[in-house]
Amino acid sequence: MSPSGHLRVGVLASGAGTNLQALIDGVHGTDGIELVCVGTDKPDAPALERAAAAAIPTRVFVRDDFPARDARDEAISAWLRESGVQLVVLAGYMQLLSTGFTDAWAGRLVNVHPSLLPAFPGIRAIEQALDYGVKVFGVTVHLVDDGVDTGQILAQRAIDLPSARTVAEVHIFLRPLEHALLCDVVRRYARGTVRPDPDHPRRMLIGDPPLPS
Repeated sequence: MSPSGHLRVGVLASGAGTNLQALIDGVHGTDGIELVCVGTDKPDAPALERAAAAAIPTRVFVRDDFPARDARDEAISAWLRESGVQLVVLAGYMQLLSTGFTDAWAGRLVNVHPSLLPAFPGIRAIEQALDYGVKVFGVTVHLVDDGVDTGQILAQRAIDLPSARTVAEVHIFLRPLEHALLCDVVRRYARGTVRPDPDHPRRMLIGDPPLPS
């Protein structure tokens, strides 16, 4: 994706922006990676303050300002293109995206989800896992398609939490995993080492290719 070693990243966020902050602290301005814009659907999202503190341009796309979801998503997509974005990261963006948007950014649109997909997709993933009684929790960074957390998996990390009882307790342990994994995937995009596995239609390879024998 980025043979020149430079990667322009756009971020969409709806809430506190902790994953955005992880990207600002962990990859922005390093290894040729630049966060060039942050968009949100919430005018009061704390993510806007985080972006402003890092001098990253922002824009708000309130759903009610557009006649339909497709129109809003096209406006977001146009803004990302105007900003020269090469990779879009969903960092706690809570709006469903239209098929037109996911198709336009296919292979360049990533999300972080607080479960080991395909287990517990959608909202309240940690709550689902607790209700099921799992002992191992985790996070997934995946490509986004037109399904609900059904895109190809890029990376996953797990942690044993056999005594976990509450969502807040699990979040404490998962947040560092989310932050580290998301930053690692963005770095690999910048290096140009994210690619499909020619032998498996669902598998994505994100490491350096093997050396020729």
